[in-house]
Amino acid sequence: MQQRRLGAAGPLVSAIGLGAGSTTTDFGARDDEVQIATMRRAIDLGVNFFDTADRYLKGRHERLLGRAIAGRRDEVVLASKFGNIDRPDGSKAYNGRPEYVRSACDASLKQLGVEVIDLYYLHRIDPEVAIEETVGAMAELVQAGKVRWLGLSEAGVNSLRRACTVHPITALQTEYSLWARDIEAEILPACRELGIGFVSYAPLGRGLLAGTVRRLEDIAPHDLRRKQPRFQPGNLERNLELLKPLESLARSRGVSIAQIALAWLLARGEDIIPIPGTKQERYLEQNAAAVDLLLETREIALLEDSFRPGARAGDRYAPGYFTTLGA
Repeated sequence: MQQRRLGAAGPLVSAIGLGAGSTTTDFGARDDEVQIATMRRAIDLGVNFFDTADRYLKGRHERLLGRAIAGRRDEVVLASKFGNIDRPDGSKAYNGRPEYVRSACDASLKQLGVEVIDLYYLHRIDPEVAIEETVGAMAELVQAGKVRWLGLSEAGVNSLRRACTVHPITALQTEYSLWARDIEAEILPACRELGIGFVSYAPLGRGLLAGTVRRLEDIAPHDLRRKQPRFQPGNLERNLELLKPLESLARSRGVSIAQIALAWLLARGEDIIPIPGTKQERYLEQNAAAVDLLLETREIALLEDSFRPGARAGDRYAPGYFTTLGA
């Protein structure tokens, strides 16, 4: 497995990591033992970058990951996130208060069964708390030896710059794929200027770029994707039309469309680390193999023209569901 440096002074991680988003919350079916087996298989394949969060399955995913890496802690770079919470009524909220930073980290350490988290992210920026205060409290975790590196998720340029005045930010995590190229105009250039690595979550567009969703009925009734604009009738059909050049290219190369989509991301720069999520070993192995797929210049141009910004139908989330790309 190829490795890449995460940020200017962060850890070496596998060029493709393993995310948790599509294996948790309300994405697809869930099976604890299957997920643990897939995580362990990932380590065998050389995938060493594992991403989770305290909100995934209300802490259960951290416990699953802790079980998966037991006895192999020194083989993995472990990332978790905090600050993205649910109110009692089910609505979304954010918590970046310094006292919560400390308690959230202690809870995650316990859930994971480890003494230190390698990369600790603020999952979403709390609009009620200055980013300097939140990152200041996160920096105290580094000083205390509970965390090694700091990251932000879905932060905008202004927040990134302000955070960096308090403590070095190793990584920004935001959705990025052929289907979602919003970060290319301002966010990605700012990360490169500041020496911040970019971690691409949902690099397969929640399944749109993997060929696993062809109609709404392919999504389980409990699956959160049923509420996302990209999968709604009308939008889904238009998004599937975008796949035709990708599908043709995949056939000509004898690979899956998911591998082409991941290879495109890897070709965007050595500072980009995709973290596709899966709980099935066959998809894990397929995704990991994408690191060896080199796209030609003409193929990259074809993909970027087909998925040019503005071509997609539907936003990433329903209005008001998440505060994304916070300033």
